[in-house]
Amino acid sequence: MQKMGTGDAHEILPETSTEVYGADRKAFSGPLNKRGTRKSARFNIPDDVGSSSGSTRSRNNEDYVEITLDVGDDSVAVHSVKTAGGGDMEDPELTLLARGLEKRGSLGTSLVRNASSRIKQVSEELRKLTSFSRKPVGGRYDRNKSGAVHALQGLKFISKANSAAAWAALEKRFDELTKETNGLLPRASFGECIGMNKDSKEFAGELFDALSRRRNIKGDLINKAQLKEFWDQISDQSFDTRLQTFFDMVDKDADGRVSEEEVREIISLSASANKLSNIQKQADEYAALIMEELDPDNLGYIMIENLETLLLQAPAQSVRGDSKALSTMLSKNLRNENYRNFIERGYDYTKYFIQDNWQRIWVLALWIGICAGLFTYKYIQYKNRAAYDVMGACVSIAKGGAETLKFNMALILLPVCRNTITWLRNKTKLGVVVPFDDNLNFHKVIAFGITIGVGLHAISHLTCDFPRLLAATEEEYEPMEQYFGEQPTTYWWFVRGVEGWTGITMVVLMAIAFTLATPWLRRGKLNLPKPLKKLTGFNAFWYTHHLFIIVYGMLIVHGIKLYLTKEWYKKTTWMYLAVPILLYACERLTRALRSTVKPVSILKVAVYPGNVLALHMSKPAGFKYKSGQYMFVNCKAVSPFEWHPFSITSAPGDDYLSVHIRTLGDWTRQLKTVFSQVCLPPANGKSGLLRADNQGDNLNFPRVLIDGPYGAPAQDYKKYDVVLLVGLGIGATPMISILKDIVNNMKTKQEEDEALENGVNSSVPPPSPLSKKGAFKTTRAYFYWVTREQGSFDWFKGVMNEVAETDHDNVIEMHNYCTSVYEEGDARSALITMLQSLNHAKTGVDVVSGTRVKSHFAKPNWRSVYKRIAVTHSGQRVGVFYCGAPALVPELKQLAADFTHKTPTKFDFHKENF
Repeated sequence: MQKMGTGDAHEILPETSTEVYGADRKAFSGPLNKRGTRKSARFNIPDDVGSSSGSTRSRNNEDYVEITLDVGDDSVAVHSVKTAGGGDMEDPELTLLARGLEKRGSLGTSLVRNASSRIKQVSEELRKLTSFSRKPVGGRYDRNKSGAVHALQGLKFISKANSAAAWAALEKRFDELTKETNGLLPRASFGECIGMNKDSKEFAGELFDALSRRRNIKGDLINKAQLKEFWDQISDQSFDTRLQTFFDMVDKDADGRVSEEEVREIISLSASANKLSNIQKQADEYAALIMEELDPDNLGYIMIENLETLLLQAPAQSVRGDSKALSTMLSKNLRNENYRNFIERGYDYTKYFIQDNWQRIWVLALWIGICAGLFTYKYIQYKNRAAYDVMGACVSIAKGGAETLKFNMALILLPVCRNTITWLRNKTKLGVVVPFDDNLNFHKVIAFGITIGVGLHAISHLTCDFPRLLAATEEEYEPMEQYFGEQPTTYWWFVRGVEGWTGITMVVLMAIAFTLATPWLRRGKLNLPKPLKKLTGFNAFWYTHHLFIIVYGMLIVHGIKLYLTKEWYKKTTWMYLAVPILLYACERLTRALRSTVKPVSILKVAVYPGNVLALHMSKPAGFKYKSGQYMFVNCKAVSPFEWHPFSITSAPGDDYLSVHIRTLGDWTRQLKTVFSQVCLPPANGKSGLLRADNQGDNLNFPRVLIDGPYGAPAQDYKKYDVVLLVGLGIGATPMISILKDIVNNMKTKQEEDEALENGVNSSVPPPSPLSKKGAFKTTRAYFYWVTREQGSFDWFKGVMNEVAETDHDNVIEMHNYCTSVYEEGDARSALITMLQSLNHAKTGVDVVSGTRVKSHFAKPNWRSVYKRIAVTHSGQRVGVFYCGAPALVPELKQLAADFTHKTPTKFDFHKENF
């Protein structure tokens, strides 16, 4: 026998053959007898693999792995895998690699050459194992650098480990499910018993059948002992057992071969379990693809070895960056909290809080300071007046609350003056110090201040001031006679006066508006009786919020008819309100004029899966916007008064405007119904359930008005060299506009570069605004789109493909996540993973999204996403832009703060909820 190092596999040949495969890399050839030949190959594995010190031992102390092959007439099989000392090799990693040498084929020289080639391939795998890291003697080999690690982690039928606790919980469920079946578990309850969800009921049934076939169990009932056997097999962590179980599921006739029909059935089953309706419809096509790949000789069936070969293929590693580098960075900044006193922890928390929220802090501090100053000023003023002697501190509290109320009633209009805020955001530098993105949150904070002011004013008057006036003696009341006239004798006197009924009416109207504006009523989340259900939802919120017109009218009247103030110039309510009301009135007038002066016509309509309506409309002259901004849409056929905001999904460089609207409420449902009535089924090759093109179909669409554009957080993406764009469901809409804008910018730059290279200076157009120096800083974009439904990818399929085809410099990195698919490694998604890899390698199209962007399964690991960006762009400032449901905001925001504080990379988080 001849010894060689890892990667230089030598064979130990019988007398009838000649050894020509060695260090010089020659092919092996030689005569074979009819009964076949047994060969051995040795691979050296240094026994100090993984040593933390990094030292290596002498050559003489190295261990070898001996693999003995049986070369038969038509096959090559593994006879044994042993250590140099002759002992059995227990490491499943090496055993699995050795099995990769097995091959069936025709007799002849090519078979032996193939075996030698496979030995060489395995030696390369062993090289990866030994060269990556070092470990002490007797340790296990690192599994992080071979293709087998992917297979070893896959095909998991259950998420819990095979432990006593897991079996105890399963026994408990078994006892509950078999109370009425005399201790026999029916096939229909097997999935529930082992912990699979209801969506996997069919998959669990096929798993039950496969386990039963292997044990020759007839019928659809099993006892606890049989369940224990089933459980031991599906919880077995060895890859061979899991592979055999999966193969048994596919091989329904138990003949050891899988036909194309059986492949089609398991594809359909896996697609159903993962809610992938498109794959289910194309099961025949994908079954043919798998057979083409795994059955190249057209035998009409595939064997378990073929599936194993496919699973052993290591996935492409798209993760960039060095995790060790990040760990080093984090270790310098992270310290054990237990060894720090509360002062140090408090200091760090305060420092980071101020760093992250200083804009909000100074605005809120200024607002609170003004409110406190106004209250104090009014309190002191009335404390020095005669009314204080009769009504006491109550009158001062009432007047102090009234003063803050007037200020806040004026201020609350400013955050909803969208045109003004957009102008300030775009044309001034105030965005550096003023958090314009929080305008609606500030609107809510002011509403809370109004509630406090109303409470102080109304409660002090109704429960304290008025009863004291009624109870005052004639002598005590005499100073008040100039304000109230003769002393009232009943409480009703105060209520029926103008001051009384206007004040009470305002309180009632504001209570209605504030209550219906709460999230659980505005979004209709409460389960109320049908009569009350009609009083909730967005429509109820929208109409009751417009009661403010009546409220402001009454507030002015209430402020004029004051009891204790007679001079007109001291009646300051109208002074507070004049400018804000005038500004807001101009805003509404501008909206009305702009929507009618600049009409739009519908160019194209599409209704997509997931109840999404896409509207493409003409772009009015002079309509300029930025990617990430939004506009209001009105359709008189649905409601002449309602305007609803939607993100613009077209790019500024496009010659049209587009919005994608998901039906989430009454108005959007009616809008979809109105447009669906004039739509047609899709033409071949086009996505969407219904489509209509106004240019070719000459259809009469309902009239649509638009108002905008308005500023949004995502429009600031150009300020960053690196951006992380996260869209949840329909929240991807502003991000799509950004992607298209980046693509258009790349196209413009390419055209200008080509024109300059060709020397066509005379015909080169002037630089576009996108290509001006400093106007477009973004050089790298990461886009993560997370959605529940496979059909959602149809919404922006064209954009995805355009980005993939245009982005030759890899500026944009796109990741689609379909959460209905079980995570990678789960047996329920194993076949989908195989199919995805095969189809993408052959056609470049992803089977889940239908685009050139390869989809991921389950939810992203956001910490890993941040970690990779932090390492790749160390020392840079990254803009994180999120649009979607609020549920994901805390995690993304906290991670942005953590990595900003603990690494040189700074993350600025911006959100937009719907």
